[in-house]
Amino acid sequence: MLLKTFGWSFAITAAGLALAGVLWGWQGLAIVAMLCVLEISLSFDNAVINAGILRKMNPFWQKMFLTLGILIAVFGMRLVFPVVIVAITAKLGPIEAVKVAIQDHDRYEALVTSAHPAIAAFGGMFLLMIFLDFIFEDRDIKWLGWLEKPLAKLGKLETLSIVVSLVVLLIAATTFATSVPVHDGEGTIDKATTVLLAGIGGLVTYLIVGGISDFFENRLEEDEEDEDDEESEGAAAKDAAPAAAKQGNGSVVGLAGKAAFFLFLYLEVIDASFSFDGVIGAFAITNDIFVMALGLGVGAMYIRSLTVFLVRKGTLDDYVYLEHGAHYAIGALAVILLISIKHEIPEVVTGLIGVALIGLSFMSSVMRNRKEAAEGNGSGTKSEVTSGV
Repeated sequence: MLLKTFGWSFAITAAGLALAGVLWGWQGLAIVAMLCVLEISLSFDNAVINAGILRKMNPFWQKMFLTLGILIAVFGMRLVFPVVIVAITAKLGPIEAVKVAIQDHDRYEALVTSAHPAIAAFGGMFLLMIFLDFIFEDRDIKWLGWLEKPLAKLGKLETLSIVVSLVVLLIAATTFATSVPVHDGEGTIDKATTVLLAGIGGLVTYLIVGGISDFFENRLEEDEEDEDDEESEGAAAKDAAPAAAKQGNGSVVGLAGKAAFFLFLYLEVIDASFSFDGVIGAFAITNDIFVMALGLGVGAMYIRSLTVFLVRKGTLDDYVYLEHGAHYAIGALAVILLISIKHEIPEVVTGLIGVALIGLSFMSSVMRNRKEAAEGNGSGTKSEVTSGV
């Protein structure tokens, strides 16, 4: 199963490294390999979050996530998106922006770096909403009960996550965005308005895409419950059942398609938010847009394969705290993105925080499973002794 799931990732890695060696020599090959590792380390928590959503989809949409989704991730977010950002922020035409990205690497890096406050605010607010909606929801399984229980009680206020996000955005805009260092190191610039607008854009995007996907998912569950009720009716309703079931099934298929489609969009926006720090961090290694896209793209392929692997193995069901750890990592990344508007934070710090939180949640899950197994064996042994008596 491991080879089946990661086969394409291994093949693309070999092809990508070979291509890098041919085009840019051993140095280019090494840079592509480093970018791949950077992307995987920064986005491991992304795979856990994606798996929690992807397991709700049927095999068709899981394949779409691995095929069309990877094209969007590689070419859209790692190649096209930075050029679009340059075109918008520098007020350049599309062709001119492409020329700058290809021919003037230093200027391209400077323009993307200058757009970082807006990118960080958008991605930070989107990720912060994901974290807050998770932490404010009352769940049967709690990892850090001392923290999650009181927050779940506060979460009964439906708009609390939005209010908290707006307060955090206001603090970030008035604290970090009022004196953002200029890319050449000379002086600072006030980008409070830019950060506010970009942050509100991230919040609105989350509410729209997440809200629509939740709506269709809830409608699908309601229709499935109605269909189950119809099947349990008495013999008097059986004659009319075929036509009703046909209509009901058609509705369910349509709603399932819409629900899966918007969940797919939601996944892509999440991936975009996670890719922001990777794209910006990649400039510490190279400013060549094609080298960057190849290295980050290969890393993104592994995250896609890991997501599908977690779904097919049922890892999130076996290790119940993993999803908690990933959401805490998302919350940490959101805060880091907002702080990075003014202060530079090494990518190794971002990656280690995410890996550490997921690692701790995994260890807690293992300990929980062992404890339940021990309790189960104990009760089983006790019952056997009792029955023997």
